[in-house]
Amino acid sequence: MPTKQGPTFQSIMQDLKNKKYAPIYMLMGEESYYIDQISGYIAEHVLSPEERDFNQTICFGSDVTAVQVADMARRYPMMAEFQVIIVKEAQNIRSLEALEKYLKNPVKSTILVWCHKNGKIDARKKVVGLAQTVGVVFESKKLRDYQLPDFIQSYLRERNVSIDPKSCQMVADHIGADLSRLTSELNKVLISLPADSLRVTPEVVEKEIGVSKDFNAFELRNAIIQKDCFKANQIVKYFDNNPKAGSLYSFLPLLFSYFQNLMIVHYTPQRGTEQGIASALDLRNTWGAKDYIIGLKNYSARKTMDIISKIRDIDGKSKGLDNPNTGAGDLMKELIFFILH
Repeated sequence: MPTKQGPTFQSIMQDLKNKKYAPIYMLMGEESYYIDQISGYIAEHVLSPEERDFNQTICFGSDVTAVQVADMARRYPMMAEFQVIIVKEAQNIRSLEALEKYLKNPVKSTILVWCHKNGKIDARKKVVGLAQTVGVVFESKKLRDYQLPDFIQSYLRERNVSIDPKSCQMVADHIGADLSRLTSELNKVLISLPADSLRVTPEVVEKEIGVSKDFNAFELRNAIIQKDCFKANQIVKYFDNNPKAGSLYSFLPLLFSYFQNLMIVHYTPQRGTEQGIASALDLRNTWGAKDYIIGLKNYSARKTMDIISKIRDIDGKSKGLDNPNTGAGDLMKELIFFILH
């Protein structure tokens, strides 16, 4: 994801597809997926297969210095418009002084891709400002849990495949925010779909990814919204016996988000209509508003506030705050009991 006022992943990819190239792409951040996507596209599409032999160099930060990279960048392409230099694991290069000097007068026929993973270069360093002046600086940030369903829907939509909200949340909860793993699992699902049914359903997710369509965080959230004590306790017991199926740590953000929004709805003038709720919460459609209409009937504003406070308390305990030995499973049971009673 981008830094403030910086280019987005989508804008960078659009420019690349339009053959609008920059002298340097300084890619950095905690999320390797976007870095790999951009550098991979440049490696595959800027030069033809015949041109790559003499004009494309891929090296690793543990094997080269900034001086060596700068020297390579000053060369001119052979029988091609550009030469491409991709520096992977660039975070292993300590001194960037030679890169600074190069960026003061970069070679226009060189496309230098600097892949700095697991962190970012200090924005106060001259090299970052120089790179912004002549090229592209992009910070690839980890997606938050609440952003994953949109990512999943977008990824599948680009491949002409649809997914229902439950299936989407099942995938997000089970796999989490590792986008490389997430896209790998989605690709596995895509391969399994028949040509005449390009839709991902809970049954498909259960079969291909291995998450139960009946016992998952999405169903637990639904049971809580509807105050279905029996179903909620069934799922919690299932999680207790199958830790890989679901955990307190993946469920808390989902639950906190719901009750935080429910509190907003309690004080929304048009809370009686799906359209009013969707507008207040900036929902893309009215599908999700139904959950809040049910929540209004089952949880008063006072109870909602108490639940939010309890979730924060349980979150702190799950991280060891004022909690010497209570396990995650018991904390989950304590929270669910508090919510439903």
